Amino acid sequence: MKTFLTLLGREVKSFFYSPIAYVVLFYFLFLSGYNFYMQINVMNGFPTEITIVEAFFAPAIFWFPFILSFPLITMRSYSEEFRMGTFETLTTAPVTDLQVVLAKFVGVLVFYCILWSPTLCSFAVFQYVTGKSAANAAGAYWGTYLLLLLIGGFYSSVGCLASALTKDQINAATISFTTITLLLFVGFLPEVMNITAPAIKDLFSYVSTIQHMQDFSKGIIDSRVIVWYASMTSLVIFFTLQVFQYRKWKA
Repeated sequence: MKTFLTLLGREVKSFFYSPIAYVVLFYFLFLSGYNFYMQINVMNGFPTEITIVEAFFAPAIFWFPFILSFPLITMRSYSEEFRMGTFETLTTAPVTDLQVVLAKFVGVLVFYCILWSPTLCSFAVFQYVTGKSAANAAGAYWGTYLLLLLIGGFYSSVGCLASALTKDQINAATISFTTITLLLFVGFLPEVMNITAPAIKDLFSYVSTIQHMQDFSKGIIDSRVIVWYASMTSLVIFFTLQVFQYRKWKA
């Protein structure tokens, strides 16, 4: 455990040694703050039954920085090791391959959580100023952040895998951005392809991230969704481990 924590500390610190972390923090906080401000203005002008939590996690201005953040925070995970020539040093250190892979994944997830932590303050301030709850129930509020963590784990693992596949950070970012975008909008395929079969529509709805967010923000917490993201994250981490071991053997 001590070795893993040492590796994890190294990964988390590496984010703040690079200007990209501060750029991502700035643009993410700016866009999320602007999104929150716009939703408040819209709800003030037009009475609606939806809560501020539902409104905040629905528009495109939320999904765009959400998707873009993963390629930016994961592209350096392995590509930087290849570029700097530290990959060989890392593979010969007294650590296991699994510890390295998990440390890089958890390090990205920690930074992802740091990105989202200020939004908790936004909802807290809203409730303090207005005296009204930001969600219909506590389950809707915390369920949404649980889903954000699950999605973040899955998409972060995809980004880490993309970084492990290539030595170029731009290529890694492109691969992860394309893959995550496809995963995000896969739920719309039945509508685009004009598929009306209920079984197929239900299948795509089951893996639709946007549909999951709509449900969880309303307080509808589905255990199948939790199992889906946890299992897919584990699978992608396993693939990343195989790629890491292949590159280690090749080196």
